[in-house]
Amino acid sequence: MPSEEDALFGAVDALLEEVASREPLPAPAERKRLREAAGLSQEQVAGVLQVRREAVSGWEAGRTEPRAPKRAAYARLLEGLAARYPAPAPETRETPETPQTPGTPEAVPGDGPAAPDAAAPRPGDGQPARQQVAAPPPDSARPAAVPPPSRPAGGTAAVRSPAPRRPAEPETTTGRAPVPDASAADARFAHGPLGVLDGDGSVYCLGGLVLDCPARTLVEVVEWVLSESRLGAARLHRAGRDADPLVVLTAAAAERLGLPPVLEDRRGLRLPESHAVVKQIAKAGWKLTRRGFGPWTRVYRPAEGDRRRCVQFAVLPWDALDTRSWGGTGLLPAPEVAAVLGTYASRVITPRGSTAVCGLELMTALRPPTRAVRDETSGAWMPGPVPGSLSEAVDPAPPEAPAEHPIVAGLYPRHHQRTPDQVLDEEAFDWIREPELLTGAECARRFAVGIDVNTAFLAAANRLVVGLSAPVHVKRPAFDKRVPGSWLVDLSGIELDPRLPSPFTPHGERPDGPAWYATPTVAYAAELVATFGLPVSIEPVEAWLRRESGPYLDPWYKRLSEAYKATMADLGVVAGMDDAEFLTAMARHRQADPGTAAVLSAIKATVKGGIGKLRERPQGAGYRPGERWPALERPTWRPDIRAAVISAARVNMHRKILKTALATQQAPAPTGHLALGDDALVPIALLSDCAVYLSDGPSPPDVLPYTPDGRPAPGTFRLGVSPGMVKHEGTQDLLWAVRMLEEGHNPAQHIKGTDAAREGE
Repeated sequence: MPSEEDALFGAVDALLEEVASREPLPAPAERKRLREAAGLSQEQVAGVLQVRREAVSGWEAGRTEPRAPKRAAYARLLEGLAARYPAPAPETRETPETPQTPGTPEAVPGDGPAAPDAAAPRPGDGQPARQQVAAPPPDSARPAAVPPPSRPAGGTAAVRSPAPRRPAEPETTTGRAPVPDASAADARFAHGPLGVLDGDGSVYCLGGLVLDCPARTLVEVVEWVLSESRLGAARLHRAGRDADPLVVLTAAAAERLGLPPVLEDRRGLRLPESHAVVKQIAKAGWKLTRRGFGPWTRVYRPAEGDRRRCVQFAVLPWDALDTRSWGGTGLLPAPEVAAVLGTYASRVITPRGSTAVCGLELMTALRPPTRAVRDETSGAWMPGPVPGSLSEAVDPAPPEAPAEHPIVAGLYPRHHQRTPDQVLDEEAFDWIREPELLTGAECARRFAVGIDVNTAFLAAANRLVVGLSAPVHVKRPAFDKRVPGSWLVDLSGIELDPRLPSPFTPHGERPDGPAWYATPTVAYAAELVATFGLPVSIEPVEAWLRRESGPYLDPWYKRLSEAYKATMADLGVVAGMDDAEFLTAMARHRQADPGTAAVLSAIKATVKGGIGKLRERPQGAGYRPGERWPALERPTWRPDIRAAVISAARVNMHRKILKTALATQQAPAPTGHLALGDDALVPIALLSDCAVYLSDGPSPPDVLPYTPDGRPAPGTFRLGVSPGMVKHEGTQDLLWAVRMLEEGHNPAQHIKGTDAAREGE
């Protein structure tokens, strides 16, 4: 039996070991330097510590941290090596003093964080206020490296990161808030935007980093994330707010935290308020948004000053990742889920709901509605609009409003079917040619070839000027293509070749009288009249116009187009390929890496979903026709902008169709009307961004027109990876296409051999 003294000494030794385990290890680079200075290999260190060589490699790269009892032994080894091989003293050089420039530098316009009121949620939306980050100390005052992780007392090893010091904000001589430093924000989010929590407490992050989370309850997870994880992402605009950390729960993690494997409420997709986890959150002083605890959830506490405390959760077993957007990502192992979502977050935005929600949130993140400005009279910070942004919610013009809107309910009786002169109907093409209009030359061809425009809605948003203010009603206006809005005008007098669809209607039929159109549609009508000398005048009867306008979607286009091209490059498809290389790369790009293919699918869904959210309809069983719904209170509820984007995409498609037809016919089009020769190449079907042509060969180069030097004919479709260029959608035989037309089906919907609409394309 050990003596009492031995027992006490043993307890003291254990306590000292626990204290040692909490002390920070040297930085990863220093661990590698010490090993190499001693002439040791990773295999030797691994053998002594009885771990795999890959574990030592991970410790030295900073991807993982050793756990007990290996951590204490590794710390002892490093301590001994540090005593034998101390770090060389830094070389000092004499530098002349830099004279101080008198005065305070002027702040950049619009670069300050918003005042608390500027980002405060509207009543009932349950969102905490924006977080502000003060400027960091100068480089000379910063530590050389962030202290390495240490172990919490009495728990599983966890990566800890002390919060960076936040000095007081320097005053400025202008009425603008100071600029937050990006490096300070990045240091706070050193472990990336999100983590995937698995059942063993491992949190998988972007880049292969693995953290250890000791939490056993959801509340403990929230507190660990906010205090130790260093997860999150810096704001995308100086007047915006940092992205809240996202924790993705696997099925095993959900079970560990007491969440059910499936949601019994299949309609509301929410946990009942009586559930133990919901009660646990409330008891600990945390709150849920008004939507409750569902597949995508925010847990937060009301903001205290500039401190934002909010964690997002995505529950994979509750289908947080829609297969139409993310493919099978939700079924992948946790490290692969982290790679897919982390890549999307770094290129687009930290996921915070469906891809449609992400598309809309990205607009706001890139162009926040307000910024902080100082009132010259009182000196107080006040919310002010950001130039070029949507700053407040506005009601649409009556023709722009969907049928459920209170404006429509006040004008028409219930169930009234509005006519084209009462409603703006800007939708994508869904058109097929009448089979009897097929020419003999077309019936002699062997194949039906589909070409698809890359991210057509995204390409249409590029440099598109949209309204930023409320609509103003005008009688008998003169049409101006520079003014965004909705115009009531009669375009039925513009007659095209019967084999061509009308560009003015989604179904391709010629309009039969006055109708409402967005500015891009009317501008294209004026272009056709001027180009072909058509005997038609464009004289709007009335219009709803927006006097304040700008390219609101330009930053959105740039970020998503770069994300799209970068992801395509990961799949082996890059700009500059010739047609043969491009088609070969596209034929195998989805087989290159399923995870990257899922990122690509999510980016494309973000584009379409984001545009669709601009006219979000009412949701939920409690809605009654004629009532307002929550989406109407958003500055980004703008059906007119959605209409303008779709109008521009449809017009762009028709313009290229017409240019292709003109480039392939032998005789020039006659002046005064638009008729094409029998040899002109005209599609037989259109569905949104897909066109189907009859061809002698099975490939797009067999269809598309080229100049004698091998270049695409000017203004026509062009193969390539960039938004607005086209790719091969699929090929079927002639008889299949003719049978589809005769049965009234759209060949463009099935040219791939699948149902494009069902796949969300």
